Amino acid sequence: MSAILVIGIGHSFRTDDGIGPKLAELVAARHLADVTAITHHGEGTGLMELWSGADRVILIDATISGAAPGTIRQWDANNPLPAGLFPTGSHLFGVAEGIELARRLGRLPPSLTIIGIEAADLARGEALSPAVEAALPQALQTVLDLISG
Repeated sequence: MSAILVIGIGHSFRTDDGIGPKLAELVAARHLADVTAITHHGEGTGLMELWSGADRVILIDATISGAAPGTIRQWDANNPLPAGLFPTGSHLFGVAEGIELARRLGRLPPSLTIIGIEAADLARGEALSPAVEAALPQALQTVLDLISG
């Protein structure tokens, strides 16, 4: 496995929930050495298997906190994540729950950073909302800075 794993969480057919997969695709297209970028639907228990063996993980997902759409935030998984921040879709056991379970089981990767981009719309559709689309370049730069840092 690569030293750095980028996981884009979400569904590209649910408007802004597609921000994670979109960013993972943009990172993958750069063909960076020692970086693997993949997408995942966000079911929490599957995340532990995905990051098994990775030294550093960058997880990207849409958030629903009430912040302005397009707001980019970052968390270190060494600290508990705020509850109710990540959409769970059809899964009741989502990203935050998966990270907390991994913490309790001692299965967090050595470094796990979560990048959240505040969603404006999670309805059906494939286009990002204007606010999230506008945040895309800065969100990509945030991920690239973490990779190079």
